[in-house]
Amino acid sequence: MRNSYRAQNIAFFFLFLATLLIVVPVGLIVVIIIQKGLPAINWQFLSDIPRQGMRAGGIFPAIVGTVYLVSGAIIFALPIGLLAAIYLSEYSKDNLLTRLIKLAIVNLAGVPSVVYGLFGLALFVIFFRFGASIISGSLTLGIMILPVIITTSREALESVPYSFREVSLSLGASKWQTIRHIVLPNAMPGILTGTILGLGRAAGETAPILFTAAAFYLPQLPNSVFDQVMALPYHLYVISTQVPNVEEKARYGTAFILLALVLFMNLVAIIIRYKFRKKKKW
Repeated sequence: MRNSYRAQNIAFFFLFLATLLIVVPVGLIVVIIIQKGLPAINWQFLSDIPRQGMRAGGIFPAIVGTVYLVSGAIIFALPIGLLAAIYLSEYSKDNLLTRLIKLAIVNLAGVPSVVYGLFGLALFVIFFRFGASIISGSLTLGIMILPVIITTSREALESVPYSFREVSLSLGASKWQTIRHIVLPNAMPGILTGTILGLGRAAGETAPILFTAAAFYLPQLPNSVFDQVMALPYHLYVISTQVPNVEEKARYGTAFILLALVLFMNLVAIIIRYKFRKKKKW
């Protein structure tokens, strides 16, 4: 008995150590960004356009561009990803082809973002002739986060007990009515979890928008989905590596706004997920 307690304590220690190795570096990064970036935050920084070769002014066009790109990516990826997850979970047969498709989707989630950027450049910018634009960047980001949304949504759908489906079907509901009114509401928290993960990745990526949407400097906001945009990740890269003599607080301030924007989007999705979880009966 004493040996089992000792083994348990050792396991708890290593688990706690692994947690610290993850939490402490992330916490330090957040603290450093807040400490060095907060002094740069003011109304002019948030509402003005870049000036003096991006050494002064604000980052408003980059904020708006990031919101446009992320919103377009979610609008594109979420319906397609959810419908694909419903088909794979509820309608497809369990055979070799289906298993290969599921494996391919999981593997696509790990493909480097620069590969998606080159794919978006070849398909949307050149082949469809959208040019470097909001729609090209949004579609590229949407394809990049699609595997994450499909995988998490499928797992959420499959986690709903099969007895729920049996009861609904036994009462005379069709298969689609069962999915729409029984399965989807109970799987919605897991689906929103995948959406949150997709939001975070889409908002923070630089390589895909570098090839398809982002501009070095734009003095005005875009007028259509076929215009280029500034975006916070690319703007942060530019002022950190390409523009000399930029104040440190401006770089960290941009990083702080990007972090705050991602956290705000995640917070909204988490609140919606919480409301759906309260409605669950199991």
